[in-house]
Amino acid sequence: MSKVHHSIAFAFVFLVSSCSGMEKTNTTSYQEDISNIQPQAWPSQQSPLTVNREHEKKIAALLNAMTVEEKVGQIIQADINSVTPNEVREYYLGAVLNGGNSAPENNNRASAEKWLALADKFWLASTDKSDGRVGIPLLWGSDAVHGHNNIVGATIFPHNIGLGAANDPLLMAKIGKVTATEMRVTGLDWTFAPTLAVARNSRWGRTYESFSEDPAIVASYAEPLVSGIQGKVNTDQFLNSHHIISTAKHFIGDGGTLNGQDQGDNVDDQITMRDVHGAGYPPAIQAGVQVIMASFNSWHGIKMHGHKTMLTDVLVDQMGFDGFVVGDWNGHGQVEGCTNVSCANAFNAGLDMFMAPDSWKQLYQNTLEQVKSGEITLARLDQAVARILRVKLRAGLFDAGLPSSRPLAGNYKLLGSESHRAVAREAVRKSLVLLKNNRQLIPLSPNQRILVAGTAADNIGQASGGWTLSWQGTGNANSDFPNGQSILAAIKEAVTDSQGTVDYHPEGEFEVRPDVAIVVFGEQPYAEFQGDRPHVDFTDNTGLEVLKKFKALNIPTVSIFISGRPLWVNPEINASDAFIAAWLPGSEGGGIADVIMRNEQEKIEHDFVGRLSFSWPKSADQEVLNAEGADYDPLFALGYGLSVTDNVNVEQLNETQVATLSDYHISNFLLSGAAVSPWRLVLSDAKGRSQYLQGTSSSAGGNISVESADYLAQEDSIIVNWLGQGRFLIEGEPVDLERQSNGDMAIQIDYRVLSANLQRASIKLGCENQCKSPLDVTKTLQEKAGDGWQQGFIKLSCFADIGADMKNIKVPFELEVIGSASIQLNKIKVVANQGQASCQL
Repeated sequence: MSKVHHSIAFAFVFLVSSCSGMEKTNTTSYQEDISNIQPQAWPSQQSPLTVNREHEKKIAALLNAMTVEEKVGQIIQADINSVTPNEVREYYLGAVLNGGNSAPENNNRASAEKWLALADKFWLASTDKSDGRVGIPLLWGSDAVHGHNNIVGATIFPHNIGLGAANDPLLMAKIGKVTATEMRVTGLDWTFAPTLAVARNSRWGRTYESFSEDPAIVASYAEPLVSGIQGKVNTDQFLNSHHIISTAKHFIGDGGTLNGQDQGDNVDDQITMRDVHGAGYPPAIQAGVQVIMASFNSWHGIKMHGHKTMLTDVLVDQMGFDGFVVGDWNGHGQVEGCTNVSCANAFNAGLDMFMAPDSWKQLYQNTLEQVKSGEITLARLDQAVARILRVKLRAGLFDAGLPSSRPLAGNYKLLGSESHRAVAREAVRKSLVLLKNNRQLIPLSPNQRILVAGTAADNIGQASGGWTLSWQGTGNANSDFPNGQSILAAIKEAVTDSQGTVDYHPEGEFEVRPDVAIVVFGEQPYAEFQGDRPHVDFTDNTGLEVLKKFKALNIPTVSIFISGRPLWVNPEINASDAFIAAWLPGSEGGGIADVIMRNEQEKIEHDFVGRLSFSWPKSADQEVLNAEGADYDPLFALGYGLSVTDNVNVEQLNETQVATLSDYHISNFLLSGAAVSPWRLVLSDAKGRSQYLQGTSSSAGGNISVESADYLAQEDSIIVNWLGQGRFLIEGEPVDLERQSNGDMAIQIDYRVLSANLQRASIKLGCENQCKSPLDVTKTLQEKAGDGWQQGFIKLSCFADIGADMKNIKVPFELEVIGSASIQLNKIKVVANQGQASCQL
């Protein structure tokens, strides 16, 4: 896609040249028979790697020497938080991984030295040849999806959505090489990247992991990224000691599920699945990618982890893939007829390695029995093991030695090194898209008084987003990025040598009137599940209120919007003189200062070259907005982006909200452990109140604390802990629930009582101080302690009966405890009363 922009009108109708020949995206009905997939209709190609006869002899010899127990061990990957080196030895495991929340000693801030030390322990365990063992070195896989993002001090690159806007394949090769180098420092040899999803619905919480809605951009990035990570295929760089194994994921269709639902069902037809969602795989295979990860999603109801036609007939036989197929996090358990601990169906369909993070031990036993019973044939087992061994041989694992003894290992100065950060800074600079620049406000002179506002300005964690030091990326402080630079620090640095000044006040207050204001705001970090949304309206008004304040004072204002997807922000754009889509830029805020500031000689050093790789919505219900769609009507089209030299003004945009969107939060308060926007979670005790955002935090007096926890998925719930008297509240602007109360609806609470030593516990709704008395739930909570997950239903009319003003509900849920308790919460919402609700929990 060319880096051009087009004259602005409120609908930037633009058909990108790379998509012009693409067939229109179609979906088929649920009833249509999609089982008649034609593998010959998919790209026909051969692996670029020639047969290495020495490797094949070695594989044959190993298979001949290995016991069935050793072979079954090779096809299982366990998480480092659920397996020990001794267990790797005992069960002959072929691989381990660190999941998004896993780290040495269960410490996400563990030093790089501890990562390398643990890699040594696992390697020594796997290569133990005592008692006649074959001793095959294991692989360690990690989600290094925007740099070596699990390591404190590593270089953090922009997430893929920003890289797609850069439209620079050569830059992708440099990013892949830097990531491989930094992973080698810590002894790891396999990354679960790149993601080749083509996201088609911005409600999906993984949209930012996609480079573009345009499959041509995704396809153009596959080869350089794989080559950067693994080294150029058929050269002496390929999988040498400075490169690692790459994974193309998630095969196939994860970006096109219904309603953008993570792990949902894709109902596209075969042509769309091939040409849109499959676009990145042929070039990745031609680049020699060694692993492909199966996707969680289904295709017309059939889970990809168990889809033999796709995993075997299409991917291997037709498309020439000759590495191995790995599963995603217990994804095999979703296949029909399977559980997390037993799934011959997935293995027989073509899954070569189970990712069984915490289910591995029982899965091992069951798989062993399935081989012995013949449900899994020895031929199929040998095929999968051979594929895994072939990759290990190509990667040189048998001759590499202890991870700490390899080239680059322990060279910690390479983590976040100046040269690596320079690549990340270039990536940030090129990823930024200038959506509005009225009166050519940008670039700014450094010789003036600049006021920076917004908490995101000095928050590297928010700028980095999900998959940063943890799965959801929450709770990170600037100190966790010792080599990074916040946006605020970068702006200050740009002004240091000039005659200007930079003041920072998060809420936009000032004593001396600034010449210009910069407001940095946007989404909080998230990953899948937590990041899935019902619409694309940006409902956090914190930044908007600051912008309106500046606009009322006629202070020129630049908005820097941090987000993992395009969102409806018309009010924020209207309140800004310049507006930048910064995506999730990572640890190098200097890339932003490079383009928004002139140098000290008032010269322009860098222009905006980023162009939208995703269409920008005109209204908040345009969650499906793709350039070739029949009803394509964006605010800013695919490929749009301004240069600082463009004298283009964006006129006033329509701020009318879509009516249906404003109703969502009226009946949904807490979902997957997170407050539904615009509701907020508040902790209150005698010392004061504090808002809970993410991670772990406590009330002012310490009587109540909240931490994220796992239920059905990682971090999809919260645990509220009481040590004394404290209140847990969901609060916000008032809503009217009178109709729901009169209609006999109920509030549903999905909870688990971990412990309860209570003097009193009560639930209120919307009461503040006017309730006659709260609903006493002391007995219920005491009785349910240790009994697992519960689903309680309380009639809304019960709260009206005790004095709640149902037309003016500011607090849709309050749980007050006197005593000590730990209660896990997943969901709080309004539902129809089907006879199960009462005035008791």
